[in-house]
Amino acid sequence: MPAITTPPSRRDKPAAVHGVAFILKKATLSALVALVLFSLMIGVRTEAGPTGQLIFWTRFGDLAMMVAAVFGGSILVELLRQAIAKRRGAPLISEQAQAKFTGLGRFLGPALLVFTFLVPVLFYDQRYILDLGILVLTYVMLGWGLNIVVGLAGLLDLGYVAFYAVGAYSYALLATTFGLSFWICLPLAGILAAFWGMLLGFPVLRLKGDYLAIVTLAFGEIIRLVLLNWQHVTGGPNGISGVPRPSFFGIPLTPADDGLAARLGIEFSSTHRVVFLFYIILALALLTNWVTIRLRRLPIGRAWEALREDEIACRSLGINTTKTKLTAFATGAMFGGFAGAFFATRQGFISPESFTFQESALVLAIVVLGGMGSQLGIALAALAMIGGFELFRGFEEFRMLVFGAAMVLLMIWRPRGLVGHREPSIFLQTKTAISSSLVKEGHG
Repeated sequence: MPAITTPPSRRDKPAAVHGVAFILKKATLSALVALVLFSLMIGVRTEAGPTGQLIFWTRFGDLAMMVAAVFGGSILVELLRQAIAKRRGAPLISEQAQAKFTGLGRFLGPALLVFTFLVPVLFYDQRYILDLGILVLTYVMLGWGLNIVVGLAGLLDLGYVAFYAVGAYSYALLATTFGLSFWICLPLAGILAAFWGMLLGFPVLRLKGDYLAIVTLAFGEIIRLVLLNWQHVTGGPNGISGVPRPSFFGIPLTPADDGLAARLGIEFSSTHRVVFLFYIILALALLTNWVTIRLRRLPIGRAWEALREDEIACRSLGINTTKTKLTAFATGAMFGGFAGAFFATRQGFISPESFTFQESALVLAIVVLGGMGSQLGIALAALAMIGGFELFRGFEEFRMLVFGAAMVLLMIWRPRGLVGHREPSIFLQTKTAISSSLVKEGHG
């Protein structure tokens, strides 16, 4: 029986006309919705007059521009969506280009590491660049610490700033009360933060998903409110000032006669302390990266990944999910405590206002945008986000708008993050044939 075909004129033309009509209809509906929403927010402005009466004025020109922008943007989005749908079956990048990008990616990490080591040398006279580098490395370390909980174990944590605060206040209180040095307080701050991580882990052992996120968010707020109201210990809203600076093997970086500059016979400069802090946070970040990579190759790291993929299957394999969750929370909290101790010694002053939910959201955004489980992706995301904030600092009104739009576009085009691909922690070096007796099809 011959196949029935449709003439080209009847098969192609209606689809094109329907496509144009659909795009215009969708853009018109979007413009109408924008007109309704923006009419009171932009078109008409109200304000209390000098005598208390309500005065208003219209801005119909601005309203028309916004509606036209929505109309045109809706058309562009729909055209772009249809263009992507046509190419859905074909790869955007050829296999040869992908192989080249993979080869370049292997050199990107070492190149960034070498450049980071040389930043204090290249920008020694630019204090702003050094301070920005310290800030970026701090968030890189926080992202790598949260990556253990979110990226490897698959536990959504919205209260990671609590461990950051515990580490900062632990160091500040120990240093100012007992006169302990930074190098003694640093491991103590990490241990105390890990202890609080385990305390958080116990109540959430049976929770997951949205319920886990709510509990961790509440935990972060509890810590902040305790720090705010426990005034005779934490100083309350006044915070703690005069936090001691770290020393170089017991030698202070001061202009005094017993300072490092005087002992080396060089002229003292305040940049010496900034460079020293830069290398301290760099060493802490590299320690976090090295420990995370090593743990991923150990049984506990593979248990975290199994827990992330399927908790029921993880239990069926005999893995103790209780210990697995507690170790993930404790390990991630420990590195958050290290970063908090460094933050306290760098600032010299801490207060509860430095540990709000916005910090947790920022660190979580770095982990998600960089690619959960990807160390290099998180470093690139921290560099882009923190550097992006500084890049648009002169545009206060549009900075968050551009930042939010960039996040939305990245989640649309790269839902797995900047570096979504991650090599498995264990794999076979050579291909192994399966016996035909072990498969249902009867062949290996």
